[in-house]
Amino acid sequence: LECYACHHPGYLPSPKDQRTAIETFLRREVLPYAPDAWYDPASVKVGYEISFNRYFYKPKALRSLEEIRADLLVVEKEAEGLLEEIWGGVNP
Repeated sequence: LECYACHHPGYLPSPKDQRTAIETFLRREVLPYAPDAWYDPASVKVGYEISFNRYFYKPKALRSLEEIRADLLVVEKEAEGLLEEIWGGVNP
């Protein structure tokens, strides 16, 4: 049995062709060095996954600590102003 898909680039193999390719590879490349080698056809996964985020994700630039500190100070001043309105100048 020779692997048709191995010698014809662009050929879209069927599951039978893929099994034949695996068996051909095993016979030609593995068995001469490990005669007791085997594979479980039920465990073979066909396909692949490309993680686009891993290769193309560009994280947003984080704000500097100075910008964050300035924003916190502004919010703190606003909160103090609101508390002043609520208490109306009364010291607790």
